[in-house]
Amino acid sequence: MTDVAALNALLEPEVESLGYRLVRVAFLGGTSDPTLQVMAENPATRQLDLGEWEKISRKLSVKLHALEAEGRDPIQGGYRLEVSSPGIDRPLTRLGDYDDWKGHGARVNLAEPVNGRKQFSGTLAGTGEGGSVHLSGKDGNDYAIPFESIHSAKLLLTDKLIASTAPLSTEGADTIQTQED
Repeated sequence: MTDVAALNALLEPEVESLGYRLVRVAFLGGTSDPTLQVMAENPATRQLDLGEWEKISRKLSVKLHALEAEGRDPIQGGYRLEVSSPGIDRPLTRLGDYDDWKGHGARVNLAEPVNGRKQFSGTLAGTGEGGSVHLSGKDGNDYAIPFESIHSAKLLLTDKLIASTAPLSTEGADTIQTQED
């Protein structure tokens, strides 16, 4: 089994050395289509363009191939490397994400039930003391959820989110350019 936490620790410095922020590392697809998914973002734009994906992909490929050549491959067997931006309905993986996206809708899934519930949806209200995530629930109640209890969370697609994540520039979006090596 691939140690995702170890992969995260291994890949985060590589991504950061290029000036980007690692959002998530996941190993998906099981034995039929093993895929190492790496989500990253440009801290200034919270997006990545094709050139930035390429830079990150090449850097990570070089690192992973070097480890394999040294006999220290962190992933057993073949796999596909997938580098992407987190997308508009991005996962919330760090405590700071809940402050960064305060005021936006989110769905939070817990590892274990709290008061009989494992899922909460509502508007993010930031974080509080002790590392709690605050959420104004769709049910009208306010919740303080311990960050360490969160299994997964992501933003919900809303008009407000779309407006706040619009591309900085759409110049060239309607043309295709080819580049020779």
